[in-house]
Amino acid sequence: MQALLHGFLSCRVVVAWLSLALLSFGELRLAQADTYAVQSAKHAFQVNKVLDGLENPWSMAFLPDGRMLITERAGRLRLVTKSFQLHPTPIAGLPKIKAAGQGGLFDVAIHPDYAANGWIYWAYNEPGAGGWGTALARGKLQDTQMTSVEVLFSMRPKSRKNQHFGGRIVFDTGGFVYLTLGDRGDRDRAQKMDDHAGSVIRLHDDGRVPEDNPFVKLKGALPEKWTLGNRNIQGAALHPQTGKLWTHEHGPQGGDEVNLMSAGKNYGWPVVTHGANYGLGTKIGEGQTKAGMAQALKIWVPSIAPSGMAFVNSQEFPEWSGNLLVGSLRAQTLVRLELDGDAVVGEERLLVGQIGRIRDVRVAEDGLIYLLTDAPNGALFQLARTRR
Repeated sequence: MQALLHGFLSCRVVVAWLSLALLSFGELRLAQADTYAVQSAKHAFQVNKVLDGLENPWSMAFLPDGRMLITERAGRLRLVTKSFQLHPTPIAGLPKIKAAGQGGLFDVAIHPDYAANGWIYWAYNEPGAGGWGTALARGKLQDTQMTSVEVLFSMRPKSRKNQHFGGRIVFDTGGFVYLTLGDRGDRDRAQKMDDHAGSVIRLHDDGRVPEDNPFVKLKGALPEKWTLGNRNIQGAALHPQTGKLWTHEHGPQGGDEVNLMSAGKNYGWPVVTHGANYGLGTKIGEGQTKAGMAQALKIWVPSIAPSGMAFVNSQEFPEWSGNLLVGSLRAQTLVRLELDGDAVVGEERLLVGQIGRIRDVRVAEDGLIYLLTDAPNGALFQLARTRR
């Protein structure tokens, strides 16, 4: 009887051990599924999922102490630790945010002199008279509370449409801040001088209007406007060598663009475009070119729905140095563009369909590349070069 009991207990131990081993193997397989090995044309690299559980994340910024800020479109600003742990409490103290359709909390950026002044900037959909529209605010972070909050800019007029907000923030080397604004789903607004929609605006870092803005002295024009004729810019970055502002914007059905931005230029929408009306495929505007309107450096037909962009300027990916990285929502890919001066001369698509809709792309101080995926359970991915 004792031998029989001993045998029964031994079997249970073996079964329990096998169950634990199978569970561990399953966990290992799940962990491995969060790591992707990729061989690109110039680099082998690994893509590691370092954080998930984000609700439609939109943007990220790196704090000097190694922590990160991540925006969620629903209106939450999240703090992430150095070890990629999401703080359970969203940062409090932000102004009221209208989260509807494509609108909500957009870009977040730290001031170039953050170590001295502590300013954090964010773009968001601000409710107000007539509806809602993109706004720019700044504040200072204390624990999980935003303090000293100032609203620096509010687009006007506001409307009740829920698309095409723009929402990217870029600082240049001269103390100016740029904010991109979409046409708010009303294409003709992009050509109006008394309307902020469909433009890039330029401000001093405290919200004052620069005296040398191109339309300051033009009667009837809004002085913050720096460009016009833009449909919906959701990617913007400063070239690390030239200091020029590069952007990309969504076309309609086809016609996504990469542009080099300059003061006072008209980028054509909706007068000129390589895109067509949704569903119908019919012509928009007057054609693809027109005198006095800037031409794109790169055009995607069909659309990839670009979002987020960053220049590679580090030794972590030496063969990509000077390249431009662009995220894609529709094509679910990371696009690498090779440049020759101001010309786009090559394109490679990476991670096609592997991680989902890429909303934002950033290069950290250490050269590692980070991607955010736009989904109800969005994630943060880290790209690191494979060293042989």
